[in-house]
Amino acid sequence: QVQLVESGGGLVQPGGSLRLSCTASRTIFSTTAMGWYRQAPGKERVLVAHSININSNTYADSVKGRFTISRDNAKNTVYLQMNTLKPEDTAVYYCSGNWYDRTYWGQGTQVTVSS
Repeated sequence: QVQLVESGGGLVQPGGSLRLSCTASRTIFSTTAMGWYRQAPGKERVLVAHSININSNTYADSVKGRFTISRDNAKNTVYLQMNTLKPEDTAVYYCSGNWYDRTYWGQGTQVTVSS
């Protein structure tokens, strides 16, 4: 069993920045696939950023150039740096990780972008 704990969410004005963190209870290896997803009210959960391994990241078109996923394997932590935030980025953000072909999820952290 793996626990993922997200933090860093909150209320921010449009154009602002936030950094989300996700700490795992198990070692994040350089080959461990990690991702960030979000779910807005009344909508499905969608992929925001995915780190297949330490050298390969992909992003949803809506966040390209604004969001960056990164990892610190020594701290078993994955980050999502979010810049130039827009109201449409408002959602609950979830961290996910895959160990031995099983996907684990965090409890989510709320991000609200509003003036």
